Amino acid sequence: MKLRGFLLIAVFAAFTIYTTMVVIDHGYTGFIELALTGGWGAQMFIDLVIALLLFSIWMFPDARERGIPAVPYFLLILFTGSVGALAYLVHRTLKEGGGEAAAHAAATR
Repeated sequence: MKLRGFLLIAVFAAFTIYTTMVVIDHGYTGFIELALTGGWGAQMFIDLVIALLLFSIWMFPDARERGIPAVPYFLLILFTGSVGALAYLVHRTLKEGGGEAAAHAAATR
């Protein structure tokens, strides 16, 4: 696996652990309180929604092209935010790496 894959997995693992700790400390809906404070809280929430919506729009055709089921990742994005998007990117990268390994093995036969 290339450095990109290792870095992506490290970011996914670290962010998932951090997100889990925040949810344990502040509750699953704790972000709503921050978003309702207005100003920067609302701006960051809206920004995240826009970014995840754009990611999801990109993800569906990309997943179809690669033979990856997109719906589970979309649901994960709805319930966990960026953790779901990172999970899709990890799956995509691992599948891509597996494809490269299979192509290399077939070429060396």
